[in-house]
Amino acid sequence: MQEQRYTLWIEAEQWSVGEWNIYDDNTDVIMTFEDGTRWIATFFTYKNIQALIDKNQMTGECLSGKYFWSSDMILIDECSRERIEEVVRYFLIEKTFTNRFRFLGYEEC
Repeated sequence: MQEQRYTLWIEAEQWSVGEWNIYDDNTDVIMTFEDGTRWIATFFTYKNIQALIDKNQMTGECLSGKYFWSSDMILIDECSRERIEEVVRYFLIEKTFTNRFRFLGYEEC
């Protein structure tokens, strides 16, 4: 299999220092391949889903926590760059990447 070259942008890396909790957070991830195609997914930690449900029960959002939905959601144990890269590599090896990420279009030159 030919190696696919890409760049990985993680939204959480743009946040202020201390705002990113790799064990209880979620972040958008954009993959840009050498051919200019761009793909997006949102990575959530398992713990973050529970924190969001708890918050929604208090605020009344999502029928007071009775449901949770997010497009392009991928659940992981920790939301670190290392773990995200590991999962992405696995998707590429298993040829399931395009079933997990949503196509955004082509990068503008």
